[in-house]
Amino acid sequence: MIQRRLSRSSDSRRARTLTGVGRCQNARVTSTEPAPSFYDVVGGHDTFVRLVDAFYAGVVADPELRSMYPEPDLAPAAHRLTMFLEQYWGGPTTYSAERGHPRLGMRHAPFAVNPAARDRWLAHMRTAVDGLGLPSLLHATLWDYLERAAHSMVNTFEE
Repeated sequence: MIQRRLSRSSDSRRARTLTGVGRCQNARVTSTEPAPSFYDVVGGHDTFVRLVDAFYAGVVADPELRSMYPEPDLAPAAHRLTMFLEQYWGGPTTYSAERGHPRLGMRHAPFAVNPAARDRWLAHMRTAVDGLGLPSLLHATLWDYLERAAHSMVNTFEE
């Protein structure tokens, strides 16, 4: 049921809540339904798993970028990235529940992230994002965030 509340509250008769379709031109429609999150709109968990799996397939094949990951098995890194992206885009808050505040800068500080590493990371992520086949607006929204995030992780200009 849609509820409408008149914007002119000075007249108590007009300020009553109307149900259904009203005849008043000054009514404001409100909804109790939350808007779907980006996470939901792009396909939820399965989409982010596909994104991260494709990204890490590129990392495995890139010796320079792969050397930045200290774990011999990339599955834990993939799990963390999936949880982070899901939470960022309005999905489950598992990342914070398991790891606390993301603190991306702090978590990446031990690694020398220079522009070359950023660009390699972005190249693999671009391939992964393109592989999702998202509509152009969703694709651009996701890519814009990932590109800005990658630029913010640069912490050295040394080779």
